[in-house]
Amino acid sequence: MKIYNTMARGKEELVPLTPGEITMYSCGVTVYDLSHVGHARMLMVFDMIVRYLRFAGYRVTFVRNFTDIDDKIIRKAAQEGIGAREVSERNIAAFHADMAALGVQSPDAEPKATEHVPEMIALIERLIARGYAYPIEGDVYFEVRRFPRYGKLSGKNLDELQVGARVEVDERKRDPRDFALWKSAKPGEPAWDSPWGPGRPGWHIECSAMSVRYLGETFDIHGGGEDLIFPHHECEIAQTEADTGVPFARCWIHNAMVNMGREKMSKSLGNTLTIRDLVARHDPAALRLFLLGTHYRTPLEWSEERVADSARALERLWRPIDDADKRGLTAAAGPLPESLAGFRRAFVEAMDDDFNTPEALAALHELSRALRAEGVSAEVLGRGALELKTLAGALGLAAPRRQDLDEARIDRLIAERTEARRQRDFRRADEIRAEIEQLGAILEDKPTGTGWRWKGR
Repeated sequence: MKIYNTMARGKEELVPLTPGEITMYSCGVTVYDLSHVGHARMLMVFDMIVRYLRFAGYRVTFVRNFTDIDDKIIRKAAQEGIGAREVSERNIAAFHADMAALGVQSPDAEPKATEHVPEMIALIERLIARGYAYPIEGDVYFEVRRFPRYGKLSGKNLDELQVGARVEVDERKRDPRDFALWKSAKPGEPAWDSPWGPGRPGWHIECSAMSVRYLGETFDIHGGGEDLIFPHHECEIAQTEADTGVPFARCWIHNAMVNMGREKMSKSLGNTLTIRDLVARHDPAALRLFLLGTHYRTPLEWSEERVADSARALERLWRPIDDADKRGLTAAAGPLPESLAGFRRAFVEAMDDDFNTPEALAALHELSRALRAEGVSAEVLGRGALELKTLAGALGLAAPRRQDLDEARIDRLIAERTEARRQRDFRRADEIRAEIEQLGAILEDKPTGTGWRWKGR
């Protein structure tokens, strides 16, 4: 298996620290508002990665955090006249509901920044003691020039970094490029006691403290959206390696952004589509199919039309599973028929090449097409449907469960509709079609007769 490592700027073979085990950390969301489709892409990408690694036989420990205290949360709380914790807890609950709707599995640990402030304070104390950080009037800053390797992830040259957009400006700092580890409290803000006075942690320090707490000083994979490469992940590396003296994450994975009309989707630009709105009008499985249809390192242009296309493609993909269910076929134990074995090989080959989901999905569609062909035996259909479920599940594409509906009733209605059409009572025939669709089924008129299948298959 080869993975693109942002640090190496190329693909590298995955060689875990401990054979057969993967330790992985992904930066989560800042919970000052509802999550949007840009977040959905990141969350589904890492959900897919975890699922596939487990499918490949690895024991995966996956950690994803919440940033539940920061300037945006404090501003939102002030605007609404409520506490910062109330804002964050409300949006954490909404986030969990969104993840359930999207079928994104929970991580093995989901720490909140506010639960780990003591570890952050201890880390800052060690950095001060080792000469990498300095306190000023209740704030503490990391001295970037004391860490010569700063910029190794992003490729930025420290001397070329300009004061402005992405570095904090504070005349008290020894260097404009130094970043905050601890922020002194302003009146009315949430605060924790520290050796430097009441305050709260800076953004970057939280992920260093939490990832080391749950995964150790060195772990296998760290990831997130590509907008986190600089400064967040760059700062994480500097402060963590300055503390431990050993390499931080061995592989860095970053997904590209979702764009809206050539602009990056972001809350600050006001061009977001919330997950809540999306799942209200789109099948979450179709949304996943759309998002995974583009390689995770390629920017994705949002398109309602393409999500609708994905819903239709999903219907075709699941059709053999529905056919096998309707015929009551039970897959027999034992190896796949040789006629089906090549599809798994193509799927695994694609996924082992930096999680190439477009090629992996192509293999699934080819398998589905082969199972829909004329003359497929019951044994091949049964085994093939199980294989399709298994491989799709490795991407988080779970086949929908059949509804417990009265199939005999549908069959009776089809017979009644057939007679109505024979009598040229097309109004009644249309009424029956509508009644069948309300039961969750779709009619398929063919020269050989009328068939049906469940919606979403």
